Amino acid sequence: MAGWVSMKRASLLIAVLACHTSGPDRATPAPAGFVARTTAVDGATYRYQVFVPRHMGRARPPVILSLHGAGERGSDGELQTMVGLGPVVRGRAESFPAVVVFPQAPLDSLWRGAPARAALQALDASLLEFRGDSTRVYLTGLSMGGYGTWQLALEHPSRFAALVPVCGGVGPLPGFPSIRVDAIPATAEDPYAYVATHLASTPVWLFHGAADRTVPPADSRGLAEALRRAGAPVRYTEYPGVGHNSWESAYNEPELWGWLWAQRLDRRSATPR
Repeated sequence: MAGWVSMKRASLLIAVLACHTSGPDRATPAPAGFVARTTAVDGATYRYQVFVPRHMGRARPPVILSLHGAGERGSDGELQTMVGLGPVVRGRAESFPAVVVFPQAPLDSLWRGAPARAALQALDASLLEFRGDSTRVYLTGLSMGGYGTWQLALEHPSRFAALVPVCGGVGPLPGFPSIRVDAIPATAEDPYAYVATHLASTPVWLFHGAADRTVPPADSRGLAEALRRAGAPVRYTEYPGVGHNSWESAYNEPELWGWLWAQRLDRRSATPR
């Protein structure tokens, strides 16, 4: 009888300990490195990758949504991590502190409509699965993804704590009129002023190569100037002699990451601070 009582007490102790170690506030182990995921929009499946920090601890990590360029479109779920931010994250995998979401747009699509919705669904799912900090969600993109950065930011102006558009613009891109930010109304007399008016409270750091012949830097220059006139917290870095691949310099900019981690949404006003 005494043995049975001892066993019952031990079982109760184990149950109590389990309650204290598996509650909702306890961080659950997450796979480190790149993990593959999928999401669905309008019956179509979209593959995406998520980089998970090696050392997350109990603190909620910042989260970056990274939009690729036209050359990384497809359905393999891998190519979008091979250019731009992906190689930088891989090179710093042991110390990079943020969850990074890499959606992939299908061939012949742009970062609007269903691909944009899939990207945001991937972001929401990653925030939940990897316990991301919803006040430190950042949006970046290169080339076509730079256009997508402005598109999503204008469509969701209170969602992102900071923007990092790289060699992008608002368009239409010369020679490729479909590449443009259609969140800017056609009736807007000054597209740069329209962007600045709607995103004046969002910190932005733009990057562009001065010798870029694919996406000329005129849009980035115009946007930076309009944001300055609106009193927005904006930085603009233009690399002399650098062509379209300015992302190689931008994502290795020494001050970028410290600046980015410092940006945070104030949930009381739903604006960056």
